[in-house]
Amino acid sequence: MASVNTRKHPNGLDYIEIDTPLCYGRIFLQGAQIDSFVPKGKAPLLWVSPADDYLPGSGIRGGIPVCWPWFGMHANEGWPQHGFARTRLWQLERTHISNERVELSFVLKLSDEDKDYWPHDTEVRLDFVLSDSLRVSLINRNLGEQSVTLTQALHTYFPIGDIHQLRATGFAGSQYIEFGEGPYAQVEDEVRFERETDRVYTGLSELQKLHTPNGTILVSREQSHSAVLWNPWIDKSKRLARFQEQDYLSMVCLEAANVLEDKLVLGPKQSHTLTTEIRWQE
Repeated sequence: MASVNTRKHPNGLDYIEIDTPLCYGRIFLQGAQIDSFVPKGKAPLLWVSPADDYLPGSGIRGGIPVCWPWFGMHANEGWPQHGFARTRLWQLERTHISNERVELSFVLKLSDEDKDYWPHDTEVRLDFVLSDSLRVSLINRNLGEQSVTLTQALHTYFPIGDIHQLRATGFAGSQYIEFGEGPYAQVEDEVRFERETDRVYTGLSELQKLHTPNGTILVSREQSHSAVLWNPWIDKSKRLARFQEQDYLSMVCLEAANVLEDKLVLGPKQSHTLTTEIRWQE
């Protein structure tokens, strides 16, 4: 029987705990950030750094942080990297349990401080569907009379066992920019990791695969033609907050995104849903 309960982390953050015959999950109200998803009888599908302290006001280093309403650094000095949504408290507005499937819907109510960053009449929601797979949808609605432009990403951290053995596939025919340089053509379907990787892909197919020592993870996207592939490698790992020096060996980020020429332009009264779904390949 499925259950959905509100719990409190020892450091004070509230979270929603989901336990069903098909999976276990945990979603924090701060950032509407899921940090754990484990299909029953299988390995976890999300990674979190052991160094993270789960403190209020600080995004969790792992799971699926929400980058919104901009991805990366903002042109305005001092504005938060990857936007402000991942450190704000979201409200759980809907819970639906159907057989062994759980659906949760969160909404972000903007504060006066948030409106200094984002003075637009919009609504942003995050929907989760948890079963034997995890489906996450970031929904934008433009409620105003003027067009709005934003970039965004579902910044998913995956546990991959050993970065030296990881093969990422599904990249042929796309282009990428790495460290601000490019674009380069991705001729080969496969990506291997031998150094820091920080690539923004465009023109990408909707399905990629992470071939790990523990099995193959399927990562799909909808209404997204861009994605980010990231591993900090050795030197950058030493500079990252809430990240151990050896963490790069066991994680990779593959992020469903709307960035660069895939940025989101919403006309008056328009809506858009960015979705990612992850599962173990049978």
